[in-house]
Amino acid sequence: MPATLPYQDGATALTGHLYLPAGPARAAVLVLPTIANITPSVAAKAQALADAGYVALVADYYGQPVTGIEDAMPLAQALRGDTDAYRGRIAAALAALRAVPAAAGLPALAIGYCLGGQATLELARAGGDVLAVVSYHGLLTTARPAEPGAVKARILVCHGDADPMAPREHVLAFWQEMDAAGANWHFHSYANVRHGFTDPEADKRGMAALGYNSSADRQSWAATLSLFDEVLA
Repeated sequence: MPATLPYQDGATALTGHLYLPAGPARAAVLVLPTIANITPSVAAKAQALADAGYVALVADYYGQPVTGIEDAMPLAQALRGDTDAYRGRIAAALAALRAVPAAAGLPALAIGYCLGGQATLELARAGGDVLAVVSYHGLLTTARPAEPGAVKARILVCHGDADPMAPREHVLAFWQEMDAAGANWHFHSYANVRHGFTDPEADKRGMAALGYNSSADRQSWAATLSLFDEVLA
């Protein structure tokens, strides 16, 4: 079972959810959740990381409870509207993870879903000190493109090609941005797969843009663990 982890971003009190492995940890993984903060799907992935030998912390974006996408939307829009605040909120979560005793001295990685997918890319664009970041059905746009040489992390983007929130023009712009920055990036695109493909509850949310895809879910997770094995070798 996870433990709650209080931490701060300036004056904002936040609450993360910490998952610990049964034995010695391989690395520490920051899990940046969906716009609705921690959900059962995100919690399951954090537990899977712990089961695979990682210390995992699910971040908190808002410092207040949200019951779903509707009440989270204005909070997310306000956060994303200020790039410095957005990146600062992500950095605060990474600092909280690094301060966990079980994570002391361990290399750090990050994964993220939907809004969290964009957040992992913002972490990379800002030059975050992590070995790798993985975005699942994340937004690809940014208000502050990566500067040449800024990106330190390996990047893996797992993308549904039928995701209307990240259309092909965004995909091509992202590739061009990463090339201009000199980033080391991988991009996995799954045909006919929509937004939210890792969430088994996606089809129940009544949004045409969303859809679970078990194959893309499995393949993207396998690709993540493979990348982690490579960068930790």
